Order: sequence, then C-alpha cells, then structure tokens
Amino acid sequence: MVVLDYGSGNLRSAERALARAGADVTVTADFDVALDADGLVVPGVGAFSACMEGLRRVRGEQIIGRRLAGGRPVLGICVGMQILFEKGVEHGVHTPGCGEWPGVVERLDAPVLPHMGWNTVAAPAGCALFRGLDAGTRFYFVHSYGVREWRLEAGPGFAEPLVAWTEHGGPFVAAVENGPLMATQFHPEKSGDAGAVLLSNWLGTL
Repeated sequence: MVVLDYGSGNLRSAERALARAGADVTVTADFDVALDADGLVVPGVGAFSACMEGLRRVRGEQIIGRRLAGGRPVLGICVGMQILFEKGVEHGVHTPGCGEWPGVVERLDAPVLPHMGWNTVAAPAGCALFRGLDAGTRFYFVHSYGVREWRLEAGPGFAEPLVAWTEHGGPFVAAVENGPLMATQFHPEKSGDAGAVLLSNWLGTL
C-alpha cells in the first residue's frame, strides 16, 4: 500500500504506524504506483490551501478521483481528510478542495485553538474503522479547522455514509466511512494502541 508524498504530512510516522499494523508500505509521489496500490493513505498537516497546492503538483486529486471511481480504497488523515471536501475557508480565503464530499472546512467555534490532545469519538454502529474499540476510546487531535456540518445524504440504492463526531467548542466530523473512501480528522498514527487498532481495521477492509 502507498502513503502519498505530496509535500505535506507526517509521512514517516504514518509509514511506521501502518507497517506496525502489518502493511507493506511505500511512500511515493509516483502517479501510477499510487493509482495501482491496494490502499492509498493521504496524510496532511498545515494549511488547507498549501496542502491542495502540493496535492495538485503531484496530480493527487486525480489519483484519488480515479481510485474511487474504480472502488479502490483511500484513507485521508487530518488535513488529508479535510481536502476531500468541497472547499476550505482560512482567514477569509476560499480554496477549492477535491470535492469528493460536499461541505466546508472552517475554523472551529471554540475558545481555545488549536484543538490539541486526546478526545473521545462518537461513532455509529457498524463502523469498520472502530470495530473492537469501546465508546470511551480516545484519539489524538491537533487542528484548528474542521467540518462542522455534514451535507451528504445517500441516494436510492447507496449505503448511507457512516459519520463519527466529536466536540471542541461544538460538534465536528471526526471520521467518515463512505464506501472505499474513509477518513479521520484525528491522527491514528499518534493515537497509540487505539490508533493501531483503527489502522489494522482499515487494512482489513482492503
């Protein structure tokens, strides 16, 4: 499987965490290798606009779109989740995202930012990512922006996306399962045993 190198993200920590979970991992920006991999992880840290700029440089939005069109798994992490949405708004600047999901990444409505540290996640029943993890399990977050409103409803014949939530000043999306496209706002690679279980669960879906 591939961790996509587009100049943003904790590439080595993601690589190590996935390897510990049993994956054979390659870190690369190569278009064809990323397109053909069994699974693709898209990490991300920093500003939404900078991540999108880096992603476009390696045609990452095309890799993601073509993989999903063929039903091939993609996992976004932190800003790697945020860029999957329609757009990000930072300091009044609107930046188009990949548009795989409708919705806006915006500043959290919280008195203290960034949201940094451990938080619990409310996941709906049947989430493959959270299999074997109890409701009190905590994951590691570090961000100031997120998706505060989920806007996608499944059409006839399509499974409803499974959306997990958490709170920091108000609710925001913590994780999503939507067919081959899954994502977490938190960092599983920094979330100890719980993160290892989650990554192992994702690898089990490949």
